This record gives sequence, C-alpha cells and structure tokens, in this order.
Amino acid sequence: MLKVTKATLEGVLVIEPPTRFEDFRGEYVELYNEALYRDAGITQAFVQDDISVSTCGVLRGLHGDEGTWKLVSCLSGRFLLAVVNWDPASPNYRKWETFTLSDRNRRQVLIPPKFANGHLVMSESAIFHYKQTTFYDRGSQFTVRWNDPDVGIYWPVKDPILSTRDAGF
Repeated sequence: MLKVTKATLEGVLVIEPPTRFEDFRGEYVELYNEALYRDAGITQAFVQDDISVSTCGVLRGLHGDEGTWKLVSCLSGRFLLAVVNWDPASPNYRKWETFTLSDRNRRQVLIPPKFANGHLVMSESAIFHYKQTTFYDRGSQFTVRWNDPDVGIYWPVKDPILSTRDAGF
C-alpha cells in the first residue's frame, strides 16, 4: 500500500514506497508503480529518470523550472533535500522545507513545478534519483542561491562543495 502524506509546503508530497522487503539477502524496494501512484492521486506522466552521485559535503542546487514535476528518492547514502516555493503568485513564495532522504527510510518527495530543489550529501556518498515529467532543458531552469538570505534555508554546513554554476550565481 502506498502511503502519501502532504508536506507543509502546499503541493509537495512525501511518499513511502508501496513495497519494501528486507531479509538476510538484503532489501527489495518497489520505487514506482504507475497504477498504485495513480490510485493515490499522483497522475503525472514521468518521461525521464536521472541520478547524480556525490560525496559528503556536496550541495547541488537549488534549481527548478516552470513545468516539471520531480519525484525524488535516495538510492544510496543519505542527503538533506531542500524544497523552495519559487512561484511569485503563491502566498507561500520563498517558503521552504527540508527532508532527510536515505537508503534506510526510502522516502520519496514529489516536487511540483515552480519549486526549486537542492540537496546536501550527509553520508560518505549518496545517489540522488529523480523521475521528471519533462525532458531535461537547462536553459529553462531557474537557480536560487543556496544561501540566499531572503530564503534562509538552514544547511548544516558552512562551506559546502559547489559547482561553478551554484557557487557563481
């Protein structure tokens, strides 16, 4: 059974995987089942899957666009996921929420369009996985500075490892 709960940010959902089984051989997790997700009201059509592999202290993002839904999970390790409402028409504009995703809790977060997301790797390494409803187009993305004082996300690191794109914004 798929367990879906609403996050504090309107439109963001936290999802517990429908099937999770662990025994002496290891673990089996069903990450996505279109019929179960549809029955839970998640009807987005995902067209692309991506992963990023990073080491401890790497902070990727905050990025988003006007039309993409993202279903984020952690395949290995642990990271702090930050989600920011970046819709100026919303009463929750610039509000944010964080989630710890890991290979132990197996939670997923569904992020709507017009929201930025970024993540900080908290384990030795982590594999960030996301399904998206549009094909990747860097040119259509917006970037929110990871330490924007007007947003005020609390990151438990003072000097993260950043890409040129994220450091130079």
